[in-house]
Amino acid sequence: MTASFPAEGLAAKVLTASDGVVAGTRVDRSGEVLVGLLQGAGFDVVDHRVVADGVVSVGEALRQMASGFAGVIVTTGGTGFGPRDLTPEATRTVIEREAPGLAEATRAINPGPGRLSRGVAGTLDRALILNTPGSPKGAEECLNAVIDVLPHALRLLAGQPTEH
Repeated sequence: MTASFPAEGLAAKVLTASDGVVAGTRVDRSGEVLVGLLQGAGFDVVDHRVVADGVVSVGEALRQMASGFAGVIVTTGGTGFGPRDLTPEATRTVIEREAPGLAEATRAINPGPGRLSRGVAGTLDRALILNTPGSPKGAEECLNAVIDVLPHALRLLAGQPTEH
């Protein structure tokens, strides 16, 4: 396992992409799981939003959430094969640089259904965006696969001195 870096003093945001949650027919369990995991790791969760699935809605929310923000934005939902599962496409429209190692690590944690996730990761200015699946278990597994290195990545992204 990789060395763990402290998350104290680092900010996080969570974005849930779900038509069902927006319509009130589903509970945002995966978003709640992500908020809890991030807080438990020492991140200050400063925003948690819910938007409908889709390239435009998710892309606009990511741009707004990343504006002037230095931290991690973890999305949940929209990474599968359903017709409205477009979170990776939306993320690609806003990121400046991809972080494929993070996305690969999230898929590798669960060699069964994890291989079906199309999530991506990348940076937008000083924000790091990470897609996770919409199921609570999938979101938890994927975030846990990379949470230990996120503080280091964020400090590098901010241009802060770090120990390698």
